[in-house]
Amino acid sequence: MTESGVAGAIGPFHYPGHGPNAGTGIALCHGFTGSPLSMLPWAEYLADQGFAVDVPLLPGHGTDWQDLARTSWHDWYGAFESSYLALAETTASCFVAGLSMGGAVALRVAARHPVSGVAVVNPGLSFYDRRVRYVGALKHFMRTTAPVEEQEPTATPTDDGDYSRTPLSAVHELKKLFRSSYRSLPAVSAPTLLFASARDSVVPPSSLSMIRRRLGSRDFQVVTLPRSGHVATLDVDAPTILAESSRFFLQHAANRVASESS
Repeated sequence: MTESGVAGAIGPFHYPGHGPNAGTGIALCHGFTGSPLSMLPWAEYLADQGFAVDVPLLPGHGTDWQDLARTSWHDWYGAFESSYLALAETTASCFVAGLSMGGAVALRVAARHPVSGVAVVNPGLSFYDRRVRYVGALKHFMRTTAPVEEQEPTATPTDDGDYSRTPLSAVHELKKLFRSSYRSLPAVSAPTLLFASARDSVVPPSSLSMIRRRLGSRDFQVVTLPRSGHVATLDVDAPTILAESSRFFLQHAANRVASESS
């Protein structure tokens, strides 16, 4: 079952669990200026296997850049955290997963709550553009900037709303989210699976280095996606994400049940 809010609008997706995997929940978080549409193939694949899946629409997303400018990183984080907590109440094991900014959000949730595991795709914690270090001041003089775009994207395009401009106030909020998520990494103790695209022109390699250096979990695996760009959930290596994340969720859900019954 899919729930997407008002007809014609981008909304959240919810899939109730069924069969042997009904007791395992997975909360998926989309990225900055994206929407649940970028997570839809992943969500549907997991739902087909019986997992209970939630993909919330973050505030300021799925509409336009003016709406985004009126929100803060606490709004984005709070919406996903609430989604995770609601799903965790109805499942025996609950995981968090995310793409890009959604990966940073998922990691912060994992630092604050007893998640069963974390799966992230090209999680952002740093920027290519060095001007971001001055964005707190720049936002008072320059309201918007052109969005970051990949030169030759191979991912399937989605219509996420009007984000033809990027508000610098939102970039400043994104910077603050990245800083908070980075600081929380040592508190992440859950098994972590990270997918990294070889051709990511949006999130720099320093993000992966930061996670390697700070992550508290001893169970950490990196899977390289050799043919994909940033939005790898919609790109040619998406089948790898689907298969490997499903294996990860099944393995660690079983491990959690076994440890709790022993």
